[in-house]
Amino acid sequence: MSTMTLANQKKLSGLVAATFTPFTTQSEVNPSVIGPYVDYLTEKQGVNSIFVNGTTGESMSLTLVERKILAEEWCQKAKGKMDQVIVHVGCMSLKDSQELARHAAQIGADGIAVIAPSFFKPSTADALRMFLQEVASVAPTLPFYYYHIPAVTGVNLRARDVVEDIENLIPSFRGVKFSGSDLMDFGQCVSYNRPHWSVLYGVDEQLLAALAMGAHGAVGSTFNYFGCSVNKLMSAFERGDLVEARKIQFKVQELLTYAMKLGFDLGVNKQLMNDVSGLCLGPPRLPLMPCPPAHAVSIAQKYHSIFS
Repeated sequence: MSTMTLANQKKLSGLVAATFTPFTTQSEVNPSVIGPYVDYLTEKQGVNSIFVNGTTGESMSLTLVERKILAEEWCQKAKGKMDQVIVHVGCMSLKDSQELARHAAQIGADGIAVIAPSFFKPSTADALRMFLQEVASVAPTLPFYYYHIPAVTGVNLRARDVVEDIENLIPSFRGVKFSGSDLMDFGQCVSYNRPHWSVLYGVDEQLLAALAMGAHGAVGSTFNYFGCSVNKLMSAFERGDLVEARKIQFKVQELLTYAMKLGFDLGVNKQLMNDVSGLCLGPPRLPLMPCPPAHAVSIAQKYHSIFS
């Protein structure tokens, strides 16, 4: 993990795993799994950067204390083993987001990201930019990323509008985690991109399309267990072998299509990670439900039939 200043911070690119939060069977956070989790990602999946306490990490179901404990453990265990740890600090409360941003700076995170508030929603790009600015201002030395995920937040503002002149407000702005299916909006973000920004795509099943639009990398939950295969997809794309890149993308789509028919939610996704990795990440926290055992077996079998 990097300790460089903002001015010479390495640009975020390639695959970034959106990590699951380990829980005990009693739904308490279980930081003891994080060390082995980091080793699994680097050694088995070839993933060297992580995005923690995000949607996949069930951040909105965690307390501030829990989020701090987890962020600190991820940063500590990844140090010397991973390139970058980006900590998501978005909350419904501006003050809570600022508290987590300050904490991320204190523990040596390599960057912070913020999701749009989704209860009292910003109605304009200006309102959202002001919220983001207030969070970024308390951790000015950390690269700052806007986390765009309208299907979850219900904030249907174009990301391109949000990043308009954003560096005038947020000098530390370094890019967008774009977890939406609107490739036109995504393309416009890439078109508007500055050389020191990273525009990262977050819909794993259509990554190849985003690479064709100019994505610098990708942040996603399935890279926890697809990382090795998706690294091959990206390498194939970079050398111009679209046939091979499509072949791998279609495999990812085949498994996710199968899982979606059984109800592919975070509980199913987390269980798949448990089965593939051998880690004990526990169930999701309520109101999310654990994966039914029969579904877990079926999806794991499908995974191994496709990727073995």
